[in-house]
Order: sequence, then C-alpha cells, then structure tokens
Amino acid sequence: MSIDLALTITGIQELQKANAEMMRAISPRGGLGKAIKEGTQQAHRYAQIITHVDTGTWKASHRMDFREADTSARGEVYIDPYSVNPQSNIRAIVYAGDWEQWGGEMAVYERTVNERGERIIRDMIAIIQRAMPT
Repeated sequence: MSIDLALTITGIQELQKANAEMMRAISPRGGLGKAIKEGTQQAHRYAQIITHVDTGTWKASHRMDFREADTSARGEVYIDPYSVNPQSNIRAIVYAGDWEQWGGEMAVYERTVNERGERIIRDMIAIIQRAMPT
C-alpha cells in the first residue's frame, strides 16, 4: 500500500522576516541596547538630582558608561574615582561610599534603585516592545 502525500508550507518568508526583526529588537545594537542606554541615562540623571550638595563635587562626580558589542550591552552609573573635593582634598568616592553605607536620604544609589528602579525598568521594556515586529 502506498500513500501519496503532498505538503505545502506557506508564509515561511514572512516568518523568517519577523524572526530577523525580533532578533534585531533584542540585540545589543537594537532595541535592547537602546533600552539599556536609556535606563543608564535615567539612573544617572536621578542620582544627580537627589545628591546633596555642599561643594558640588559629589554631585558632579557621578559618571555613566554605556558599552555595546555584538553580543552584549552594559550600562553603569558610578562615582569618578579621580574626582577630588577642592575644599577637603579628599576624593569624592571616599565620602560618597561612606554616605551610601550610612543609608537614608544620603544613599544615592540605593535610593535611585528603590525610588526610580521600577519606572526605569518599565521604560526600558517599552523601548524593547516598540522595537518588536508587529
């Protein structure tokens, strides 16, 4: 007994195109990278806003860095290790670290995560979603 079977696949080109668009959306050089960059900028901006000011050195020492490659993207916000307070001649990273450990309203990075983290993540997700194929 023999069975004659014929199959037809339709829509393969559309599927391949949608897959390529999806891969771009979640790539470090696509929507994912844009989301990480925006999230890093938002965190940096908020940390600067909530930093207490005496001489301004601490506030001015916040830095951000964003790196993207073919397989990864990374953003970070940190204190410039070479920033020096002109009045005390102490590096900002020394007393910024002390204030962060002290906690409360002086814990700038902890506050940034607690007070803005969810909003930043939502904004990042929205960027990735907008990059997705429809």
